[in-house]
Amino acid sequence: MITFYLSCYATIMLATFVPQVQPFILEEVLQLEASRQGVVSGNLNFWGEIVIIASVGFWGGLSDRIGRRTVTTMGFLLAAAGILLYGLVRELNGLWLARGVYALGIAAVTTMLITLMADYADDASRGKATGFLGVMNGLGAMTAALFLLKLPAIFQARGLSINESAIATYGSMAGVTLLVGIAMYLGLKPGNNRDFSDRTPLLQQMREGLAEGRRPLVALAYVSSFVARGNLAVVGTFFTLWASLYGTRELGMSTADALSKGGAVLAISYAASLFSAPIFGIMTDRLDRTTALAVTLAIGAVGYGSTLFLSDPFGVPAIICLILIGMAEVGCIITSGVLIAEQAPEKLRGSVVGLFTLSGAVGILIASVVGGYLFDHWLKTGPFVFFGAISAMVCVWALMLRLSIRRQQADTA
Repeated sequence: MITFYLSCYATIMLATFVPQVQPFILEEVLQLEASRQGVVSGNLNFWGEIVIIASVGFWGGLSDRIGRRTVTTMGFLLAAAGILLYGLVRELNGLWLARGVYALGIAAVTTMLITLMADYADDASRGKATGFLGVMNGLGAMTAALFLLKLPAIFQARGLSINESAIATYGSMAGVTLLVGIAMYLGLKPGNNRDFSDRTPLLQQMREGLAEGRRPLVALAYVSSFVARGNLAVVGTFFTLWASLYGTRELGMSTADALSKGGAVLAISYAASLFSAPIFGIMTDRLDRTTALAVTLAIGAVGYGSTLFLSDPFGVPAIICLILIGMAEVGCIITSGVLIAEQAPEKLRGSVVGLFTLSGAVGILIASVVGGYLFDHWLKTGPFVFFGAISAMVCVWALMLRLSIRRQQADTA
């Protein structure tokens, strides 16, 4: 279980590091014009997520054959290779290749995180276990924001050129990722967990998951997964890009220094995630799951929606918004995950959770493409405002559904 939580920490650290240091590659190494950086960043996210969607079924099936430990280890090794390629990129096509290899590894790791949680955690403490997972996610994201985003500036301060700083930054992170992969092989439980012949075919899983989506609470959980994962994509991709462009264009900073300053601000958001994760875990165990979900969606609607009025990513108003956003991110992940675990029938749990995960992937796709367009053609906070509006709509739906359920319970009492 300790090794499992290490994998949670490392996965979110890498998932934070790669897109958030990416503006350094776009601005300094590739020297891409600012008017294209939002769309390019969104498209990189989009195609990376396509790789994840296309490969998760393969990784899940392979883990049933050769074991969770081996697949988790392979995932971190592939991620290390992709990260190393990032540091060697000197033209845009190479960036697509690097993101694809990295995404293939992250697909393996994230698929195994869901499976390992199901394998290792008892039903009675699943909310608390998921809350602690949120704590590890917060620590991993804070590590990236407080330290890893500063690596380009640190290496440049030591006299390295831009290209040398890119190699040093991504090469050192590739080495760390390699060490995490070795730790997975040494620490996770070996062997197979069940016979792969029992695995439900993917198309049948889709049909079963869609059929269960006719139940209102399952449908709400699916849409909440869309919001939760989309939220992560918006912050991970577009905040440091906004900070980078604002710092270089408005404040005359270098890209490395702007990323470092943006990381310090972003760390406050991740600290809010870290400290609120146990609260949301306990709240989800003690309150009605729909009510708990509505609370997190309301926080997200306020936090994301308020960015409409921001122009400075480093100011106090932005920090307040990011605190609410950090709370909403982890809260929505926890509450939607526990809701789907509660509502999924035991015989169809794999199919329902599979579609729940797919809905989250679609959230990332929409956040990446629409967010990139809004970033380049409307407001730098456009991706945030967009998901604030979606959070508000889903919150209203959750509240209406909760009232409907209470009326039904009162009628049958």
